[in-house]
Amino acid sequence: MPTNGCCLKRTVAEPLLLGLLVAAVATAGCGSMADGDGGVRVAGSDTMLPLNRRLAETFMRDHPGVAVRVSGGGTGAGVEALLAGRVDLCAASRPFRPDEVSALFERFGSIGLRFLIARDALSVYLHPDNPVRSLTMEELAAVFSGAAGRWSDVGGADEPIEVVIRPSSSGTHHFFRDHVLGDADYAPSALVAARPSDVEEAVRLRPAAVGYGGIVPGLDLVHLLIDGAEPGPEAVRRGDYPLSRYLYFFATRPPAGAAADFVDWCLGPEGQRVVAEVGFIPLWVEP
Repeated sequence: MPTNGCCLKRTVAEPLLLGLLVAAVATAGCGSMADGDGGVRVAGSDTMLPLNRRLAETFMRDHPGVAVRVSGGGTGAGVEALLAGRVDLCAASRPFRPDEVSALFERFGSIGLRFLIARDALSVYLHPDNPVRSLTMEELAAVFSGAAGRWSDVGGADEPIEVVIRPSSSGTHHFFRDHVLGDADYAPSALVAARPSDVEEAVRLRPAAVGYGGIVPGLDLVHLLIDGAEPGPEAVRRGDYPLSRYLYFFATRPPAGAAADFVDWCLGPEGQRVVAEVGFIPLWVEP
């Protein structure tokens, strides 16, 4: 196993429950945790971390005196921080699960609010030496569940497939499992990469490896065509690419003060331009 900072471990995948948090967005009335110090605290999705950092940096440049503190740890960690009242916004790469919605209601008497921030296409990475360039959704499920154990099972070389996944605290872990594997589990021999960059590094170091992540990183890796479509903005907007998703901010109550200003700015032209600059897909295309 690599020793140059790529954090991997073996795992047996856990069962998954996914649910949709239905939320209405309001902008007035309740206060925000940011009211006390004029700052905004955001934690959660590692996939969104580069985007959130750039959004925060650009917002702070345009709003001197307002601090936006951003951290990662995965969507699950962001949910925990939101429930504990440590952050104003949870950054999430998946909808909240039913148990998380229930916990929100028990803690705050509300199921919270959801803000769409950007769109993302989940890309499947291969090493450049791997001759495979395209898989169907059925073949992708066979690869990540372990039903296909060798690349020759899906048209590649006669080499064992090394599956690399994100940990169960990651929203990307759950999104991929729900949309690709359905009721199946990840391959028991799968390697767990703690961060998106660890997935990329694992695939760079292992010619027989396969992993997944956002369309932004890993540009030196092969990005597989899925059902004949490539992971890119145009394919996502046309509905051709099957692994696309929204990226979210969640709050326990309507933001106010600096938190409201930050959310409004992220959803406006300046914030959506940052979304495009970082490599994610804006919610709309400017005329």
